[in-house]
Amino acid sequence: MTAQLDSVTQQIAAITQAGRKAQKALAGASRAEKDAALHAMAAAIDTNRDKILAANATDLERGKADNIAAALLDRLALTDDRIDGLVSALGELAALPDPIGNMVRGNNLPNGIRLQQVRVPLGVVGAIYEARPNVTVDIAGIGIKSGNAVILRGGSAAETTNGVTISILRGALQDQGLPADLIQGIDELGREGANALMTYRGGVDVLIPRGGPGLIRAVVENAAVPVIETGAGVGHVFVDASADPKKAVDIVFNSKTHRPSVCNAAETVLIHKDAQDTGVKVLTALQEAGVVLHVDPTAATWVADAVAATEEDWSTEWLDMVMSVKIVNDIDEALEHVETYTTGHTEVIVTENVSNADRYTAEVDAAVVMINASSRFTDGGQFGLGAEIGISTQKLHARGPMGLEELTSTKWILRGDGQIRH
Repeated sequence: MTAQLDSVTQQIAAITQAGRKAQKALAGASRAEKDAALHAMAAAIDTNRDKILAANATDLERGKADNIAAALLDRLALTDDRIDGLVSALGELAALPDPIGNMVRGNNLPNGIRLQQVRVPLGVVGAIYEARPNVTVDIAGIGIKSGNAVILRGGSAAETTNGVTISILRGALQDQGLPADLIQGIDELGREGANALMTYRGGVDVLIPRGGPGLIRAVVENAAVPVIETGAGVGHVFVDASADPKKAVDIVFNSKTHRPSVCNAAETVLIHKDAQDTGVKVLTALQEAGVVLHVDPTAATWVADAVAATEEDWSTEWLDMVMSVKIVNDIDEALEHVETYTTGHTEVIVTENVSNADRYTAEVDAAVVMINASSRFTDGGQFGLGAEIGISTQKLHARGPMGLEELTSTKWILRGDGQIRH
């Protein structure tokens, strides 16, 4: 086993070194060259969509045979519409400003030295994710635009789709005169490859996990390389006593049912006890759509055919048509519940009370806090950032949707004329 792991680590070393060499070639590319590569990648995905869909059908068939969860199957599935979205996302990235070389701040020192802090690529970015073939294209595109090489571990569930997609993207880069090794996949190395990517120091400059709590925890706890944590989404919608009934129904319904298998879907609704009429409308709409409600004792008197909530339910990321329901006495209790159970992803308040809205945004500790809007808007594309590499729930370097600037670091450049320090 030790020899096998050593062998895999050697392969990871070679892959990361190839990525670093390729990244040097991209570092000097102009915006026009990078944008041309993105357009070529989009055209290649569009032209080869039948190959990608056929590969995806193979993965879906295997997934069904392996009885993987419905939420995972939904994330795994590609359709013509979803491929259209990937093509559009690459085009939108090309239209965005190039962050590389932008001056963050600068100054002329008294001794005549010109000082500038400018944006530079992180270098080689590793990503570990599961059952999300769309992420393969998103991360590849963001990597190219931000001047980074990417190494992708997309998991066994999507291995066929990812393999075909990466091959298509690499071909598009070569057609543009750029190194194919700017985009590499390591699915064929299995879990040993993922472990080696996490622990091989000097390989990737940063590793980004994107997936369920188990995957993220494994990376954060075991990695020996820098990690940006993209956390699970146990998010809440708090329906305040002053909430407009229609807004409350629409926002909770959309937050839960629009696409329940993703991290920005709401998992718990908190309803003020004085908003019972509105709350009943919200819960009825959810049940009519097929959402299974896990309710506290008070909510159980508001709706029938619900499941009694357990303590574990409040911290569960359902990723399915299931929602936890708690009735709270006031905003204080809502804030306390959120503080106890949030993963710091997205938190929503539905209210017409400006004071309560201001208090919620000030006191809730999350990457994104929303007033009277669906949690589904926590998305790089929706924020105008283009595609995203994930939603960071940590506080250092990046927080919230990770777009182009979040995949850059900075470098200080000093321009002198012979000055020496006395």
